[in-house]
Amino acid sequence: MSGEKDLRTLLSGMRPELNPGRYVFTTVASRTTVHAGPDNPLGATPVVTVAEEEGLTRVIRLEDAEAAGLTYDYVAGWITLRVHSALEAVGLTAAVAGKLASAGLSCNVIAGFHHDHLFVPYDRAAEAVLLIEELARQSG
Repeated sequence: MSGEKDLRTLLSGMRPELNPGRYVFTTVASRTTVHAGPDNPLGATPVVTVAEEEGLTRVIRLEDAEAAGLTYDYVAGWITLRVHSALEAVGLTAAVAGKLASAGLSCNVIAGFHHDHLFVPYDRAAEAVLLIEELARQSG
């Protein structure tokens, strides 16, 4: 099933959901390390991985990072936009990031097949949800 492409429909139907927990961005030297091993201890299952030239970025729960002794700088809340957006849709992430930027909130967006996922400063995650809900109401 293909996702929605119409920007107004996407914005008005976002239904942001704050996932429980705190998440951090970590990195390991190997671009291919995904399973348990010295660079990925058991219990550090990523919710997102991105293979970059410099290494493998993994977004994992804060508790898992600390238990594994992994370093991190940024503690995030994870918001899922519950609208099924098409990967070729234009403007959704720009509109959301713009709304959050106007409030001084950073926003790291990762697109999944069905939904867009936002990682925002943990201590302001609830505020980010409210801002996204406001954008959805204004777009309806």
